[in-house]
Amino acid sequence: MGIAWGGRLRGWPLFWFIAAALSAMSAAMLALHPGEEGVRMVIRATARTSLLLFALAFSASALRRLWPGDFSTWLLRNRRYLGVSFAASHAIHLAAIVAFARIDPSEFGEISPLANRIVAGLAYVFIFAMAATSFDRMVAWLGARRWKLLHAVGAHYVWLIFLLSFAKRVPQGSAYAVGAAVLLAVMGLRLWARKAVGRNAA
Repeated sequence: MGIAWGGRLRGWPLFWFIAAALSAMSAAMLALHPGEEGVRMVIRATARTSLLLFALAFSASALRRLWPGDFSTWLLRNRRYLGVSFAASHAIHLAAIVAFARIDPSEFGEISPLANRIVAGLAYVFIFAMAATSFDRMVAWLGARRWKLLHAVGAHYVWLIFLLSFAKRVPQGSAYAVGAAVLLAVMGLRLWARKAVGRNAA
């Protein structure tokens, strides 16, 4: 616990550790299951790792306000690096989707119509824009107000797309129901924390 919350597993080393683990996981899946099956496995796996990393970054501030402690403090201090790790996970996810589209374009067109691609594409624009502005120089260049607006709008848009993506697949399996429940829970935490702050201020 001490190593995880207070040792070297923080900051950019945390990001590189997660990125290496995600890359190794994806490479192993493709090596064990070449072709379409392996690509599908990577798509499913990175959807879940992206959800986990997003949920941690999205709820970090609320958890720190509601339950101050070693873990929530570590989480808040490393929110930036978890967010960039989420972007890395979703970049792998996107690469796998592109690979699937090239392997089986007809099925890809059926399960992902143009409207879905546009909506999801905007989410990727926000994800990569937020990742690119996770550096102090970019924050200074954008200005605090525009940086906060970008990250607030972007995070909530990504949350909504995640929720819709998991919710519509709930009939396909319980894992999607769990994902949707996690997303609702982290939004609930944020609203609860905001309400608690308002009560304290009053």
